[in-house]
Amino acid sequence: MTSKGQLVERLVRRNGKVRVRDLQERGLPVSYLSLLTNQGRLVRLARGIYAPADQELDSNHDWQLACLRIPQGVICLLSALVYHEIGTQAPRAVWMAIDPKARRPKVDYPPLRIVRFSGRALTHGVREARSGRGRVRVYDPAKTVADCFKYRRKLGLDVAVEALREGWRAKKFTLAQLDEAARVCRVHRVMQPYLEMLP
Repeated sequence: MTSKGQLVERLVRRNGKVRVRDLQERGLPVSYLSLLTNQGRLVRLARGIYAPADQELDSNHDWQLACLRIPQGVICLLSALVYHEIGTQAPRAVWMAIDPKARRPKVDYPPLRIVRFSGRALTHGVREARSGRGRVRVYDPAKTVADCFKYRRKLGLDVAVEALREGWRAKKFTLAQLDEAARVCRVHRVMQPYLEMLP
């Protein structure tokens, strides 16, 4: 294999995953992705995203892919609960928040549930964290619980209450953090009776 092919493989191994765009930005030929895939050295995870063939996929694989495909999106709601190990939810799709003006992403994999947040509701409580060999953007636990109350009609009030109780029991947030997130999401009054029941 040529030295450029080796550079491509080294880049994929170092990052864990690579997009076609990553090669284009570095002036590397995209054709090596197909060549390395045909040789069994890379696997195609989704359209335009490749990983080393011998790489073990961790449990955060779908979150990493979603964040690669939608760089301005933020993992939210049920997926953020799972990320923070709060409650018992196990969503089949990755829940992602995007700006109301953003074009709806066309992604074949992973399955997505898109919600639209605006203003501070989109930007407040965003954490960028390492996840396996990739990076994810995810709302912090307090913002996630407030979002669950905001979307209680879609998710169920029981999900929001469970997230509040379990997150509080596990000390994932303080009352001050929860209060600020509730005000940002405009659910302070809705949450107040449940906050009073916390031990």
